[in-house]
Amino acid sequence: MPTRIFLVRHGATQLTQEDRFAGSSDVTLSDEGRRQAASLAERLKNEKLEAIYTSPLARTRETARILAAPHGLEPIAEPSLREIDYGRWEGLRRDEVERDFEAEYAIWQEDPFTIAPQGGESGLNALDRILPVVRRIVETHRHRSVVVVSHKGANRLVISSLLGFDVRSYRDRLDQSPAALNILDFMNEVRPRLRLFNDVSHYEGIPARVLSHRLSKWWSPQPQPLQ
Repeated sequence: MPTRIFLVRHGATQLTQEDRFAGSSDVTLSDEGRRQAASLAERLKNEKLEAIYTSPLARTRETARILAAPHGLEPIAEPSLREIDYGRWEGLRRDEVERDFEAEYAIWQEDPFTIAPQGGESGLNALDRILPVVRRIVETHRHRSVVVVSHKGANRLVISSLLGFDVRSYRDRLDQSPAALNILDFMNEVRPRLRLFNDVSHYEGIPARVLSHRLSKWWSPQPQPLQ
């Protein structure tokens, strides 16, 4: 039996709605985000879960508590699962960043894996702290199932790295909707198989606008929610 990781992005927040860089900002779920998380909790309620791990930020902890309730589990906070820190872009709308930090944003768009906003982290910096925790969780819960609740950027980095994708293009080629479910089965710490990706079928009846998110400027001419 492989070790199964249910990798989850937190539910929507007010910053999601406003297309702002949330990153390390400690914001709570919106009512919509709580409904999304509750729908996922219903979907996972019959799974045999050994543990639930979460980023320490409020939006992930709240999502994790909702998912943990049917199983009588207490979520375990892992500081290294937090989202990429966007430095001086934190809390700003994407259009504000494009306007006020035009040159910096353009360089970052070309290579967000090695380039960081001023005062923030690159994707490489973030992956260096996130990936060892994921591998430790897999090793700790061999042949069991666990939930890991993290963030849009963090999840995309982990999946890209584990599957051997070009991590430099993680923003352009992968998406993570609010409260999305990914399933990774591990035969060992370095041999995962992606069984499910960015699935939100548990809340398809909840407002359709959350189902479409701009990955980068190359994918959509219309601004869509970011975090």
